[in-house]
Amino acid sequence: MTESLPRTDDDPLYQQAIAGFADLLAQAEAAGEPEPTAMTLATCDADGRLSARIVLLKGVGADGFRFFTNYESAKAQQLAAHAQAALCFHWKRLRDQVQVRVEGRVQRLPAEASDAYFARRPRGSQLGAWASLQSQTLPDRATFEARYAELEHRYADMPVPRPPHWGGYRLVPDRIEFWFGAQYRLHDRDLYERGADGRWSRRNLYP
Repeated sequence: MTESLPRTDDDPLYQQAIAGFADLLAQAEAAGEPEPTAMTLATCDADGRLSARIVLLKGVGADGFRFFTNYESAKAQQLAAHAQAALCFHWKRLRDQVQVRVEGRVQRLPAEASDAYFARRPRGSQLGAWASLQSQTLPDRATFEARYAELEHRYADMPVPRPPHWGGYRLVPDRIEFWFGAQYRLHDRDLYERGADGRWSRRNLYP
């Protein structure tokens, strides 16, 4: 994954979709959603095997949807093999429930962006990023706790640096769908889609 994809997209329809998402996210936060930034991240390995898990959105803008993880994790290996992914947000406390589905290409964030975010993390989370061999077999909990304790001692009197195996990604969308729940399953679905020519279109879908 390289920095070859555009950092921003100034198409008015894309900007409209991003603004609509940001507004819904703010509404979800105001409505008291327990974890409004939680999103399902679906990835695919080189053999076509699919995986999905919940991760947290850590930023959204014209450059895409950002999240952070261990670069040696199973999801990172899948993204290295197949740099396409899908996101799904589900906010139960908005209206009759709202979903937003996002699909597109994924690339790593620049190191300086990962450094800046890592520096803002709670110290315990910083140490955890070093201690966890994410997705690898853990023989017992005591082993993990011992690794964490050793790192607490190592960095006791200094800032915790970002591990080289940990950092950010951004998903650059080519599809964004807004799904608004309705009685009798007469849902409203609004799809924004980027065409092969780079232009965005908007259309409604049957529920």
